[in-house]
Amino acid sequence: MDAIRESLNKKFANKVVYKVGLCIALWDVEKIEESFIFPGDGATHTIVHFRYVVFRPFVDEILIGRIKSCSKDGVHVTMGFFDDIIIPSDSLQHPSKFNEQEQLWEWEYEVSEEEGVHDLPMEINGDIRFRVVDEMFVDTTPSSPEEANPMPPPSSSSGVPAVHITDQGAKKSPYTLTGSISEMGLGMLAWWN
Repeated sequence: MDAIRESLNKKFANKVVYKVGLCIALWDVEKIEESFIFPGDGATHTIVHFRYVVFRPFVDEILIGRIKSCSKDGVHVTMGFFDDIIIPSDSLQHPSKFNEQEQLWEWEYEVSEEEGVHDLPMEINGDIRFRVVDEMFVDTTPSSPEEANPMPPPSSSSGVPAVHITDQGAKKSPYTLTGSISEMGLGMLAWWN
């Protein structure tokens, strides 16, 4: 039983399973079926039914994270164990502006006509409450060399071979969450205290 638990944790812990979520830890083993040894293979193969703790928030769930960084694209948020969360610039409180000098987003909050507008910054490492609006899974399983480098298009009419450029250096996250803070009560926790 310990060998099965160790094998399951080695295979799944801290990994994203496509269309399932980020696997955290084994919860329990429900059933272990018969083991088989296939001809030419010295290992045993066993069907195991188990339950796993998985991080996959549902759409419209409200979470609290910490701001990791800001860019013109939006605010990048971390949960400590999961870093692939972005709040796009069009999903921030309205009106918001990007402060180039500080590299921070600021909510231009209008207090009243007499007091005017106060800039409320979204500070790095500050706690932020956001709503999950979308999730994106990217299949990162290895592909065959033909899929990774498809045949280049035929040469151009000038007789010079066409150049085929692939973006192999770009590393994609297997699971990304998109958030929004464009409603009352969402945003920096310090704003609402």
